Amino acid sequence: MSQDKVVVVAGVGPGNGTALARRFAESGRRVAMLARNKERVEALAANIAGARGFECDVSDASSVEACFAAVARELGEVDTLLYNAGTGVIADVESITAEQFEQAWRVNALGSLLCARQVIPAMKSKGAGDIVFIGATASRRGGKMTAAFAPAKAAQRSLAESMARSLWPTGIHVALIVVDGAVDLEKTRAKMPDKPDDFFVDPAGVAEIAWQLTQQSRRAWSFEVEARPFGENW
Repeated sequence: MSQDKVVVVAGVGPGNGTALARRFAESGRRVAMLARNKERVEALAANIAGARGFECDVSDASSVEACFAAVARELGEVDTLLYNAGTGVIADVESITAEQFEQAWRVNALGSLLCARQVIPAMKSKGAGDIVFIGATASRRGGKMTAAFAPAKAAQRSLAESMARSLWPTGIHVALIVVDGAVDLEKTRAKMPDKPDDFFVDPAGVAEIAWQLTQQSRRAWSFEVEARPFGENW
């Protein structure tokens, strides 16, 4: 039964994270929404039936372990992990600090590993599960101002590919959604007030891609798919 399925959305804000939680909750899943700010994530979860907020710092191993233990205790074993956590300042190699570089790696790459390792054992025992990472085109190229973000997302993509090769034969579908464009958020709209709606990546559209990935027949799985506005120059 779909209501017995448990989904974790790691890295929840008002954009892709909330859209992911809403899409899977609307399909009858019990959804755990993870974020560092407990009050903020609980407020977001309060607007989605079937969702609950949990405090979690994905860059900290002890925080991840405690959070996933709480999810398992309160909701059950995780069937689907949607990893949406990501961070990275806009700066070039001469202005980026070592701390900023490390933090981008910890959230995008290390956090991916820490969260995945919390759900893999149960998925392997059932011979089924889904792990979907929300990536970026920065994982494919190092732009001048992505000296921290691009290496971190590249590490995440390589980890996801390694996981897919290792875990697909066990029945665990590992996939990556490459987001290309500015996500439709209040803060991005404020920075680009002259841009039309079609300029921005639709979080609900990204969530729909994630949902479809988890519904694929295991005889025709996808690993990497893209999400970009139709007018994006790529």
